[in-house]
Amino acid sequence: MMKSLVVYLKPYWPLLLLTVLLLLGQAMAELYLPTLMAEIVNEGIEPGIREGVPQTGFILRTGGLMLFIALLAGLASISAAYISPRVAAGAARDMRRDLFTKVENFSQGEFDKFSSASLITRCTNDVAQVQNLANVTARLLLYAPIMGIGGVIMALTRSVSMSWIIALAVIVLLGFVAMIIIVVMPKFKILQEMVDTLNKISREILHGLMVIRAFGTQNHEKTRFDGINADLRDTGLFIGRVMAIAGPAITFIMGGTQILVIWVGANQVAASGLPIGDMIAFMQYAMQVIIAFMMMSFMLVMVPRAMVSAARIAEVLDTELTITDPANPVAFTSDESSEPNGLRGHVEFKNVRFRYPGAETDVISEINFTAQPGQTTAIIGATGSGKSTIANLLLRFYDVTDGCVMVDGVDIRQVRQADLRNKIGYVPQKGQLLTGTIASNIRYGMPSATEDEVATAATVAQAINFIEEKENKFDFEISQGGSNVSGGQRQRLSIARALAKKPAILVFDDSFSALDFQTDAKLRKALKTHTAQATVIVIAQRVGTIMNAEQILVLDEGQIVGRGTHDELLVSCPAYYEITSSQGTV
Repeated sequence: MMKSLVVYLKPYWPLLLLTVLLLLGQAMAELYLPTLMAEIVNEGIEPGIREGVPQTGFILRTGGLMLFIALLAGLASISAAYISPRVAAGAARDMRRDLFTKVENFSQGEFDKFSSASLITRCTNDVAQVQNLANVTARLLLYAPIMGIGGVIMALTRSVSMSWIIALAVIVLLGFVAMIIIVVMPKFKILQEMVDTLNKISREILHGLMVIRAFGTQNHEKTRFDGINADLRDTGLFIGRVMAIAGPAITFIMGGTQILVIWVGANQVAASGLPIGDMIAFMQYAMQVIIAFMMMSFMLVMVPRAMVSAARIAEVLDTELTITDPANPVAFTSDESSEPNGLRGHVEFKNVRFRYPGAETDVISEINFTAQPGQTTAIIGATGSGKSTIANLLLRFYDVTDGCVMVDGVDIRQVRQADLRNKIGYVPQKGQLLTGTIASNIRYGMPSATEDEVATAATVAQAINFIEEKENKFDFEISQGGSNVSGGQRQRLSIARALAKKPAILVFDDSFSALDFQTDAKLRKALKTHTAQATVIVIAQRVGTIMNAEQILVLDEGQIVGRGTHDELLVSCPAYYEITSSQGTV
């Protein structure tokens, strides 16, 4: 944990060095002040009391020096307090940036390992815990030890015979803090896991609110939420109550130390073995030592929670990516005679097998097919037959277990992921829109698209009619997740987004399911003309959507059991005939 924190603090070493110097100066000044106070008492006040001659000049000079040193110490403290949060905030910003970058590069396999709620907690709450630690690191790790060690040394210069009082106070303090750490530390990990769970439940309830209302299960969800919320409250209260004991306990230790110093010191003063000023200085040094050890002790209380958070952050940052770009990527060759954009889009699956990590059986096996530019290749099959897996493998969201996927004659594992996905326009099953305008969503894959190109893509996707009905048309603001447009409208805007990219390969993963039959027919007719040069792969449940495709692949239990046109498959493939009959499209 400390190693990772040091890595993120390293870029700010000039500011850290300045903070160290400021805190060193503050500590030295504060350690010198009790000595000046002892001199005032011993040489300015006590002789005057004995001899009846006030040492006003000496008192004023030494007091002025004390005031000046205190002012310098205050300025150093203020400056350090200004710099430390800037350093901590910068380190936290860098940490969040690296976390976000790492998560952006996650494959679907890594997302299966971490829940969305957990990733959000790690990027926010966990980073905040580490930031809090970094914020006080300089003060607690540098200032407190200097004050503690320096205070002990300076106290010994005033009275060696009373040193046992400081030792006793420090031992009692450290023993008390050790008990707190033993009790509280396991609770910190539980607390962070509870925050994960609470975020997860909150997201589920908010995303599924319509379903919850439709089934009248609000009370059930309320009970589920209240359960984890109460557990989180109880754990937080337990930690808070244990920590609340620390304040009065430390006050008691400090008060007891002062009483011991006064009692023992008074006896030595009465026996003329110790000047009054030295007793006062010893008391002040004792308080500085206790406060310093108290600060270091509370550092030990802060560290456990930050350690838990840092470990959770490191778990994400240290996750080995299963899908990475090759060290020496191969570039796609372009045949400019084949298309105006120099893109061909030839797709080939060769003996492809795939199984999820840890699974015992393949999801798909022995998949062999070729998708040609200018043609539509359709994939149909029962739920769970592996249709969407083929799309995920083509986009390299997962890597094949065996075999290879070729695009334009190149194994997709040999090219950069960005280059591969630049050739593909993908429309997922669930139309996902981002916050922004309709135009910005359509331009998402091609920011340089002109207004005419955006309008053309919307027209082909059969979205232009409802867009024109909006008050601001293409400038209509889409809310989070596209919640202010219907499911069919989200789907059509997702299709328009893929079309505006003008890719060589278009993949529609059951993207027409939210469309009515009339819109579906119009869209397929428009696509046929608009994508005449592209390789189109359509994954569908409805036979009516894919019956005019040049090539139809029928999947059953992860294997291709039929291949051909609609008419050919009706004769040669019982599984296809069964699907067609069930939908009444024979």
